Amino acid sequence: MRDWSIQIKAHFKDKDFTFSVIIAFLLFAVSFGVNFLAGTYASNVASNPVTDIILSNTRVYDVDFLFTYGMFMVWIPVIFLCLKHPRRIPFVLKSIAIFILIRSVFISLTHIAIFPTHVDVTSGFNSIMNFTGDLFFSGHTGLPFLMSLVFWQYKNLRYYFIACSLFFGTVVLLGHVHYSIDVFGAFFITYSIFHIAEFLFKKDRSLFYNGLETPITAPKLVA
Repeated sequence: MRDWSIQIKAHFKDKDFTFSVIIAFLLFAVSFGVNFLAGTYASNVASNPVTDIILSNTRVYDVDFLFTYGMFMVWIPVIFLCLKHPRRIPFVLKSIAIFILIRSVFISLTHIAIFPTHVDVTSGFNSIMNFTGDLFFSGHTGLPFLMSLVFWQYKNLRYYFIACSLFFGTVVLLGHVHYSIDVFGAFFITYSIFHIAEFLFKKDRSLFYNGLETPITAPKLVA
């Protein structure tokens, strides 16, 4: 505990780190606002549903609980990992924000309605981030995969987040919440987003690996 408090004090005494964290939280907040506008727009102008090789041949399952609360399987470990090593906070937050912003652009471009038989996941808590028209690409699939790329050097974390991504990809298909292309396309787009984040936030990525005072070297593999 003492080592952790020393870490926290050391990081937040550093002006560059503190500034980067503030920017990360601001970018994160902006991404949520843009997502809300994009999701509302896409849902309001959605046209007609289309057939799908998986959804058209499977019945719908009630996955509302897993869809709504299952993502805590991802976010609780991510929060813990960032609090354990505060050097990770800027890059993780900025990567998620860029993911949400890019996804907001994608869902604004093509306006296909949700599949006719689907679980309603837009009420209550879900109404903040989920809409009927925010289909391409699947955030439930992409965000855990993004975390697997961010923590790729830590083998156990990598496999855990990949498993979460596959699990939630299956969940949204069983609930007919996303089309097949939304799920399968998420892996390819998320991979590109990760590399965009690495390019845009080079200092934060170096900080993620090395901390404040260590020169840029090979990543430290301590989760």
